[in-house]
Amino acid sequence: MSDKLMITRMEGAIGIITINRPDALNMFDLPMLEALGGAFADLETNAEARVIVVTGAGERAFAAGADIADLNARKGLAHYLDFAERVHSLFRRCEHCEKPTITAINGLAVGGGLELLLATDIRIAADHAKLGLPEISLGLFPGGGGSQRLIRQIAPCRAREMMFTGDSISAAAALDLGLVNRVVPKEQLLAETMGLAQRIAKKSPLTLRLLKRTLMNGADMPLPAALAHEQAMVSLLFDSADAHEGCAAFLAKRPPVFEGR
Repeated sequence: MSDKLMITRMEGAIGIITINRPDALNMFDLPMLEALGGAFADLETNAEARVIVVTGAGERAFAAGADIADLNARKGLAHYLDFAERVHSLFRRCEHCEKPTITAINGLAVGGGLELLLATDIRIAADHAKLGLPEISLGLFPGGGGSQRLIRQIAPCRAREMMFTGDSISAAAALDLGLVNRVVPKEQLLAETMGLAQRIAKKSPLTLRLLKRTLMNGADMPLPAALAHEQAMVSLLFDSADAHEGCAAFLAKRPPVFEGR
């Protein structure tokens, strides 16, 4: 699927979504959110797609958040029921996607752009990328899940500093905080991302699906309940062909061939 706002393509078992508004730093507006939601829906239901990669067009920005002029025109109730509702629904969908998601951060990831990558599994940043939540400087605070996800993913004191000051940080600083997995030269970003995606795509899609469910569900449970949930979920896998294929391949010293069943 391709349109002027979003380009979706397949490369082997990897579905690639490119946010395609480079002249506006890939900023979000309602048409952009709808296009991104449609792209995710297409790849979630595409049996050939085992991993989803999200990146931005151009070298300046992954996504620079919401269009400020658009935000300035909004009133509270309409914003809550329309734009904010769609943002939260979309990012929650990304977070709960049962296929592994990887963001290739090719420049600015600020505001809603950072909130999007917070809803993905793995993040790889180009060395020139900048990340931040600058909403405080607009008299606002992060409203697309950023205030809640960031403080759960990095040290709370560092999350508060980022949100209270609105300052952006470098890719290297984001790596130190554990906000991204790795930093690479910008010319190597897509190759590095695709290499990792291809490694993951060779694993059992069924196992990855149940693992993601276990991770997401367990995060909201007390530890004893989460451990019981893990015990039940991993036990289900012993009824799958993939689990026995993986064990048989190991014993036979050959690569496994996982079919997702």
